[in-house]
Amino acid sequence: MILHHVPGSRSMRVLWLIEELGLDCQLRLWSLTDGSLRSAEFRALSPAGRIPALEIDGRPIFESGAILQYLTEREGRLAPEPGAPERADFLEWLHFAETQACILQALNIHHIFLRPESARSIPLMRLDTRRLAVTARTLDDHLAGRQTLLSVFSAADCMLGFNIEAVFRFLPAADYPALAAYRDRMTARPAYRRALARAGGDAIYERDFYEVPDA
Repeated sequence: MILHHVPGSRSMRVLWLIEELGLDCQLRLWSLTDGSLRSAEFRALSPAGRIPALEIDGRPIFESGAILQYLTEREGRLAPEPGAPERADFLEWLHFAETQACILQALNIHHIFLRPESARSIPLMRLDTRRLAVTARTLDDHLAGRQTLLSVFSAADCMLGFNIEAVFRFLPAADYPALAAYRDRMTARPAYRRALARAGGDAIYERDFYEVPDA
């Protein structure tokens, strides 16, 4: 099993789940900025040139949500089975994570990657920050009085839990106490700590918090 990985990227979701499942996996590191993700070699693994890709069972799989679902079904663990009472909830949160991640990606582009800074759209930055706040409030309300997204820890927590550190780069953690407590529980898990140690430092963020600039 080979996981194609960029530190701080969505591939952390996959590595975390692999650690939770106790599977052996090699890491191959790539860069977001050197053009290698557009190479023919990488696009043979992930056609859109996006991290992650996982080589497993004689083939590559791309899209983090698909990889997590494949691994849980392959291993028969950390996801409700089809027909189980929480199966629909599991799938909802699994895909809600990518809804939220797309907003985070837009904010990353504006705050970090778009150059020159004059090319930024401050109205769009404000809009996406408000959209991110809607997803954070949804999670904060859901997690009030709960330890995990479902009744027990599942791969949905790997998928969505990965986002929360990035969420709090753009929104104050103090405004979402249940979500902040959930973040702390997830990042304290031994499998998460092992994955983080293997994954390397964050390759995206240079600041603890990013304010929307004044117009």
